Amino acid sequence: MNIFVFGAGYTAQQFIGTYRQYFERIGGTFRSDRKAEALRAAGIVPSFFDGERYDPAILAEIGRADALLVAIPPAFGSDPVLRSLLDAITSAPRLRWIGYLSTVGVYGDVAGAWVDENTSLSPVNERSRHRIAAEGQWLDLGKDAAFSVQIFRLAGIYGPGRNALLKLAEGTAQRLIKPGQVFNRIHTADIAQVLMASIDRPNRNAVYNVADDEPSPPQDVVTYAAHLLGLEPPAEVPFATADLSPMARSFYQDNKRVRNTRIKSELGVKLLYPTYREGLEALHADGEGVRALAAKVGREA
Repeated sequence: MNIFVFGAGYTAQQFIGTYRQYFERIGGTFRSDRKAEALRAAGIVPSFFDGERYDPAILAEIGRADALLVAIPPAFGSDPVLRSLLDAITSAPRLRWIGYLSTVGVYGDVAGAWVDENTSLSPVNERSRHRIAAEGQWLDLGKDAAFSVQIFRLAGIYGPGRNALLKLAEGTAQRLIKPGQVFNRIHTADIAQVLMASIDRPNRNAVYNVADDEPSPPQDVVTYAAHLLGLEPPAEVPFATADLSPMARSFYQDNKRVRNTRIKSELGVKLLYPTYREGLEALHADGEGVRALAAKVGREA
């Protein structure tokens, strides 16, 4: 099986790294020379694509692909892959599966209530409205195509190199307090197994929430990570007065609990890390945060 990835970043590379043995050829897009070299080093054939311009060689990559993974955000209110390469995708002779990575942000704010894939979409920011438009474009394409299209709405992503343990070790973690606020999260290893299960069981125009079992206050995650590292957790900071970028602050506009029943019932997925606790424990066992703390102590000695 051959796979081509639009947007071969953190999440996509975690998936490829986990299931590399299932693919004969892996291609992916880049926008900088540095990224191209990183892809080559990871065994991924690089092709230039910046959302508008592309290397003509990408057409051959699409033509030989059995699966496409799309991890590029929308731009200008539409999906850049479809805007530039629709004809190549619709005429690809081997293609049978397309996965589009979206976000649970499309549900908007429901004041902490539960949502599932049938919940009405009510985004609170322009970024999520563009996601809904892109989802619709892919689902429209998948209605009558020879291949199946699947949408994966991801919760807050964490994993190796991107987690609360490292933020604590680096001194950047904050224990933000916004009463009643909860988030779901998802470990990259569980995203990977959901995607592979879907490739094995394509389901035309299926939409899946990819989230853990326990929506939790964000400060609880930081507190547990501090416990694992043997550190005092950072002082609590009221959300209203926290020093956050506009992007970071915007994530707190959404408050919801995300049901993940469909990935279990339709794809047979059993989460490796059903809550943040199991995920952080596994990362800690692999040395996440510990090495960074040791290096910090060494620099300060």
